[in-house]
Amino acid sequence: MAQMMLPRFMISAPGSGTGKTTLVCGLLKALLNRGLNVAAFKSGPDYIDPMFHSRVIGAKSRNLDIFMLGKETARMLVAKNAAKADVAVFEGAMGFYDGMGKTSEASAYDLACTCNTPVVLVVNGKGAALSIAAMIKGFKDFRPDSHIVGAILNNVNPMSYIFYKDVIEQETGVQLLGYFPVMQDCNFESRHLGLVTAEEIGDLQQIVDRLAAQAAKSIDLDALLEVARAAAPLEYEPVCLEPVCAKKVRVAIAQDKAFCFYYQDALDLLSELGAELVPFSPVHDAHLPADCHGLILGGGYPELYAEQLADNESMRADVKAAVTSGMPCFAECGGFMYLLDGYREGEKVYPWVGAIVGETAMTKKLTRFGYVHLTAQEDNVLCAKGGCINGHEFHYSDSTNNGQSFIAAKASGRGSWECATANATMYAGYPHIHLWGNPTFARSFMEHCAQHAQENLGNKA
Repeated sequence: MAQMMLPRFMISAPGSGTGKTTLVCGLLKALLNRGLNVAAFKSGPDYIDPMFHSRVIGAKSRNLDIFMLGKETARMLVAKNAAKADVAVFEGAMGFYDGMGKTSEASAYDLACTCNTPVVLVVNGKGAALSIAAMIKGFKDFRPDSHIVGAILNNVNPMSYIFYKDVIEQETGVQLLGYFPVMQDCNFESRHLGLVTAEEIGDLQQIVDRLAAQAAKSIDLDALLEVARAAAPLEYEPVCLEPVCAKKVRVAIAQDKAFCFYYQDALDLLSELGAELVPFSPVHDAHLPADCHGLILGGGYPELYAEQLADNESMRADVKAAVTSGMPCFAECGGFMYLLDGYREGEKVYPWVGAIVGETAMTKKLTRFGYVHLTAQEDNVLCAKGGCINGHEFHYSDSTNNGQSFIAAKASGRGSWECATANATMYAGYPHIHLWGNPTFARSFMEHCAQHAQENLGNKA
C-alpha cells in the first residue's frame, strides 16, 4: 500500500440544482488564477460536468464512480491523476448521501469516505435564515463519518451572510467559507440528459471568469485551501500494466458534438495497453482515418445531429464497411444508435450506418435508467462468455433491436433484460461501462485490434 500527501476537498450539496457545477467551475478558475496546479474529479457516472471542469482547468477531469470502478481503483486513479497537483477538487453528484436505491452506496458520501476527503457543503440560502443551520447540522450529523467540515451558502446577499454567519457556525460546528450571490447571467442551460455540453456555450470562458472573480471576492480561498491541506494521506495500491503489443495500434475514435461521452481514464487505459487513439468526426469528416485497426463510437447526442449524420453518406459507408469486414468496434449508447439502420423522427427515418438491423427513436421518458451488472451470454470482442462488468444506462431513446448478447441486471435487484449486440469483433449496446471496472475488457479489445492489424499487414505482404 502506497501513500501520498494530496491536499483535496469535495464540493457537495443536499440535492441537485443547488449550483454545485457553477460554483466548482468558479473555484477551479479562481485556484488556477492563484497559480495552483489543480486536478478535478466528479463522483458518479455523469459525462457532462467533467467537460466543464476540463474546459476550465485545461486538462481532463476524471470520473470516480464507486459502483463501476470499485473503491481501490478509485483511490488509485485519484493518486495517478493528481500526482502533480497542488490541490484536487471533487464535485459530488446529486445529494450528498444519494446512492443506489435506498442506500448511500456509490454516493458522494461514499466517495468522500473512500478517499478520506474533507467535504464542503453548498447550501441554497434563498428564502431561509436559521433553517440553514438545521440543514447543515442535519447533513453533518446524519453519519458520524460525514467528513463535512465546511459550508458555502449560495444565492444569498452579502449582508445576510455576514448577519447569520456566526450563529450558523455556533449551531453546527461547521465553518462557513463564503457565499455566492444570485448570478443570473452565469447559469448553464439544461436538456434531456442534463446540462448542455461545454462546447455548446460560446461565452463559457467569460462566464467562468465572472464566477472566478466572484469566488475570489466572496469565498475564503485561504481557508478552503487549509481545509484541503488538512486531508489525511491518501492510501492507494499502484497498478502497472503491460501493453498488448510492442507497436502502437491506431484506433479511430468518434469525437465531436454528436459523440462526446467518454471516461478519460478509460481512454488512457486503452492508450497504456497500446492504442494510438485517432479522433474523427462522423458529422463533419468524409472518411474514417486511414490505417486504423479499431473503432470506438461513444455516447452523446446523435439525435440532435440526425440529418447531418444521414447526409454524410461517405462516412456512413466507411463505418459500415469497417464493422462488417471485421474491424474491432466498441460502441456505447449513442454510438450503438448510429450503427443501426436509421433514426426515426415521427414519420421520417434518417438513414444511419446499417451495420445492425433496427431503428432508434426518442421516447418521452428515461428508458432502463440506472446501474446494472452486465454478464456476457457469449464470447465476444470484450470478454469470454460469463465475463462481468458493472455499467450504467441513461437514455431517453430506445431501439427496435437492443441485442441479446449480455444480461443487464439492475443493481437494485429489481429486474433484468437482454442487451447489446456482441460478437468476435463488435460490442454495441445501450449500457455505458468504465473499462477500469474490469481492465480485462480493455485488454481483450486491444488484443483483437492488434490481431486485426497483424492480419491486414499479412494481407498486404
